[in-house]
Amino acid sequence: IGWNGRTLHQESPVLKHVTSEEDVYFVHSYYAPLTEQNKEWILTSTTYSNQRFISGVQRGCVCATQFHPEKSGETGLHVLKGFFEAIESGTLAETIKLEPNLDIPTQLVKRVVVALDVRTNDHGDLVVTKGDQYDVRENEKEGVTEGRGGVRNLGKPVALASRQEGRGGVRNLGKPVALASRYYQEGGDEVAFLNITSFRQGVIEDMPMLQVLEEASKSIFVPLTVGGGIRSYSDPNSGKTYTALEVAARYFRAGADKVSIGSDTVKAAEAFLASGGTKTGTTSLETISRVYGVQAVVISIDPKRVYVDSKDGADRKHVVVELDESQAGPNGERFCWYQCTVKGGREARDICAVTVSKAAEQLGAGEIMLNCIDMDGQGNGFDHALMKAVSDAVTIPVIASSGAGKEDHFTNVFQETGVQAALAAGMFHREEVEIEAVKDHMRSNGVPARRRATSS
Repeated sequence: IGWNGRTLHQESPVLKHVTSEEDVYFVHSYYAPLTEQNKEWILTSTTYSNQRFISGVQRGCVCATQFHPEKSGETGLHVLKGFFEAIESGTLAETIKLEPNLDIPTQLVKRVVVALDVRTNDHGDLVVTKGDQYDVRENEKEGVTEGRGGVRNLGKPVALASRQEGRGGVRNLGKPVALASRYYQEGGDEVAFLNITSFRQGVIEDMPMLQVLEEASKSIFVPLTVGGGIRSYSDPNSGKTYTALEVAARYFRAGADKVSIGSDTVKAAEAFLASGGTKTGTTSLETISRVYGVQAVVISIDPKRVYVDSKDGADRKHVVVELDESQAGPNGERFCWYQCTVKGGREARDICAVTVSKAAEQLGAGEIMLNCIDMDGQGNGFDHALMKAVSDAVTIPVIASSGAGKEDHFTNVFQETGVQAALAAGMFHREEVEIEAVKDHMRSNGVPARRRATSS
């Protein structure tokens, strides 16, 4: 999963508007080796984990790619533009054979993900909110959510406004779709819509969120993730029961590329371990990944630190990590384990983040959105100890979340841990840091980042 480059084997009208520096989006690619028998077909090749594979083919008027143009941003649109122009002009088959240097590998870049925490207010409007702390909940005052440190509403889909209300204060800066479109234009590699409050009628009837996805997918050509409420439930009015698969299917039809599963992941991991590692085939992770593929299933884990005095200071079933001095506990503790929570961080479970991650990978998760309650909203950087512990324990990509406040926070987490992507919300919403500034900092420190396509 991710953005990678292409080595050109033929000059083709299809790639007429695309430069060699531009990356494209891959997901679920097949290993198609380069051979003497297929070399006349190869349009592009790409390397992943030091293995080179065919990423595009063309022979005459037959053209196909393993990467996804429709999810490759402006670069992908330029690929499609070249294809249609060549069809109209009758030049599609006019390719020129090249002698590529296969000693120079392409590179899987690190992704910058932008999250929009979305909730429905009492008028049925969607607002984008970002709290200073983690435990967001609805306040009795309409239009205001609050947590331990207060919450700002950053987007409303009706009219632009600016106001302050309640203990946490509210700022409405624009429509969710408009905000997401801005992030796409500014170079965000993925956009995640996260519904942070419970649904009034259930996901199937959550029309505002579905409409946001439908509108966003019309103009945003990078992967879209939606999270919150991806679970089985019964409609209180009709009595009809919807499975998690049916809920996910409705979101996919609305334009989502991935669904994010939270509390259900922890429960599924607990049941999996309690059964001795037996898969039931009925969990939301298993059913959705079986139908749509593991690349469509992101798990979202919300752990918090439980400080202990030593490496052996917790139950042996938990993975204890060592902390640096800046992360020491209230009594100077230099060790902790990361306790998973459910219900938006309100309920703690006796299972650690590493254990849940490993179980979820076996159950069909394709990616992990790894939050940290202790760091969320602080702007002091990601929890490297947590990110390293989980990314070292699994083979699927990990998205670092919670704590970003500056450009170097992204660079540091990529340099010091094995995460493939990092996510932020508030610092981008408040326009404190630009996405391109983050990527410039990454590139200047040797961390590969996707470049925006040049105009064509």
